[in-house]
Amino acid sequence: MAASNYFYYLAIQRTNVATAIILQYTAPIWVLLYSVARRLQKPTLQRVSAVGLAVAGIAMVIGVVGPGTFRLDALGVMAALLAAFSFAFYNIGGHSILARYDRWTVLLYTTFSASLFWIVINPPWKIIAAHYSGGQWLFLLGFSLISVLGPFSFYFAGLQHLEPTRAVVVSCLEPVFSIVIAAIVLGEILRPTQTIGIVIVLAAIIVVQLPDRKSRESLPAVEPIE
Repeated sequence: MAASNYFYYLAIQRTNVATAIILQYTAPIWVLLYSVARRLQKPTLQRVSAVGLAVAGIAMVIGVVGPGTFRLDALGVMAALLAAFSFAFYNIGGHSILARYDRWTVLLYTTFSASLFWIVINPPWKIIAAHYSGGQWLFLLGFSLISVLGPFSFYFAGLQHLEPTRAVVVSCLEPVFSIVIAAIVLGEILRPTQTIGIVIVLAAIIVVQLPDRKSRESLPAVEPIE
C-alpha cells in the first residue's frame, strides 16, 4: 500500500496525472499475467477481454489520446510502473492472506506498516513544523477516514470474495468515479471520449464478473506468495 501510493505520487510529480494513472492501471495486466504464469488461473477469453477493456477504458476516461498528454520522464515512468506492480502485488497477496486471517486484523497490520513507512519519509517534526490549524487537522482526519480507511476496508472485504483479477478490474472504477464526481460537483465538462471510456470500463466489470462456464476455478486460498 505504501509503495503503491509513494511511487504514484512520485510519478505524478515527475510526469503528470494522466501518465501516472494509465501506467498504474496496467495493474490488471500484471495480476492476470502472474496468475497465468503461476497456473492459478487460465487465460480465458473472458479474463483477457475484461482486462483489455478496463485498460482501454481508463485510457479514454483520463484522455490519454489528447495532444501532449504524456510526459515520458524516465524516473516518472519507472515510478508509475512500480506503483502498478505494488498495486498488483497487494491484490494477489491480499486475497491469499484474507482467506486465512480476519479482515480487520489484516487491515490493522497493513495500515500500521504503511504508517511506519510514511513516518520515515515524512517525519513527525516536519508535520509539526507546518503549524496546521485546528480546522486543517480536522480536515486531515476526515480525509484519512473517508479516502483511506473506509475505501481500503471495503476493498479488503471485496478481496475476500473475489479473485484478484476480478477485484483489480473493478478497482478501475476509481478514476471513473473521479471524473463523474468532478462533472457533478465541480461542473467539469464530460467529454464524449470520457463517456465512451466509462461505458467500456463498466462493460469490462460486467464481463469479468460473468460466471466462467468452462472453469470455475479460483485462486487457492493458501497459495504462498513469492
